[in-house]
Amino acid sequence: MNNDKKRVAIIGTGGIAHSQAQGFIENAGRCSMVAVSDVNEEVAREFAGRYEIPNVYRDVESLLQREKPDLVSICTPPKVHTPLSIQCMEAGAWVLCEKPLCASLAELDEIAESEQRTGRYTASVFQWRYGSAAQHLKSMFDGGALGRAMVGVCNTTWYRDQAYYDVAWRGTWENELGGVTMGHGIHLTDLFLWLLGEWSELKAMAGTVARSIEVEDVSSALVKFKNGAMGTVLTSVLSPRQETYLRLDFEQATVEATGLYSVSNENWRFDRGALLPEGADPDADLLVTQWRSLEEDRAGGHPAQITTLLDEMDEGTRPATSTDGVRPTLEFVTALYKSAFTGETVHAGDIGPGDPFYTQVNGGRPKL
Repeated sequence: MNNDKKRVAIIGTGGIAHSQAQGFIENAGRCSMVAVSDVNEEVAREFAGRYEIPNVYRDVESLLQREKPDLVSICTPPKVHTPLSIQCMEAGAWVLCEKPLCASLAELDEIAESEQRTGRYTASVFQWRYGSAAQHLKSMFDGGALGRAMVGVCNTTWYRDQAYYDVAWRGTWENELGGVTMGHGIHLTDLFLWLLGEWSELKAMAGTVARSIEVEDVSSALVKFKNGAMGTVLTSVLSPRQETYLRLDFEQATVEATGLYSVSNENWRFDRGALLPEGADPDADLLVTQWRSLEEDRAGGHPAQITTLLDEMDEGTRPATSTDGVRPTLEFVTALYKSAFTGETVHAGDIGPGDPFYTQVNGGRPKL
């Protein structure tokens, strides 16, 4: 195990970079932010000063050559995620990249090839997996305590006005790489799929209902899982009362989470409902007791994922959200787009080389 303090560089110093910086600060005993890079040098210097980061670069290549970081955090607009991830791995660094990790399954395969070639890894930011309650639920389900999964509801209902999309790189297939499905709902969608296991088929709709953008502002999918469970995935940026809501109905309990951009233990509910005999004391129920045995309270955010990534680096193990771990989610998102554009039911494994949706999630089509 390698316990050396990791040298961290951040590429892109916009809004989301502050969340990553906070995660590195909370792990300050194990890593140190040594450099930042941004095409806007003034913004980069302000960011570096705020977090006491000693070195500022406009050029990524110079940063990589001079600083030789162990870990690079990529917080740029999505269009350059894939080339930057590959460039950093080729320079000897591991990568933590904001979502969406890449533009297509073809680009995901390019990143995977670089992982294999360099022995380094790129981890996608899917921080919702790393909350203590989500980890506890995953352990209970995988261990068989909850029985079969049967029904799921996955709703990301947020609000973004037109001014949000007036930023130059947003709202286009080329620069944002997709709409709400790719850029907003993907966090909860990933948690949903990670918890319930492999999906088998889906049927979807998507559309641009209200915003003046190329990409969709609403999408909805019906999904069937290989274990037989069925569910819905709804994503919107048109919802004035914002909410992130997950409901999972297992044979032995219903588990729900309600929040917005992060959830802690208090945001989760575990309910045996009709399975408890009338008048029974829930406190005496063994399954309720098992759920309540969770003592750690860690929100599903950047600090929790960064802690785990540093563990994986020390141990030399593949990150849980590297290309292998996130492929089911990106394949699901791609299949949702294909179904929405074509009206077809799409099965897991359908989209590969030769399919236009393999190289572009919109299949090369400009509008839904």
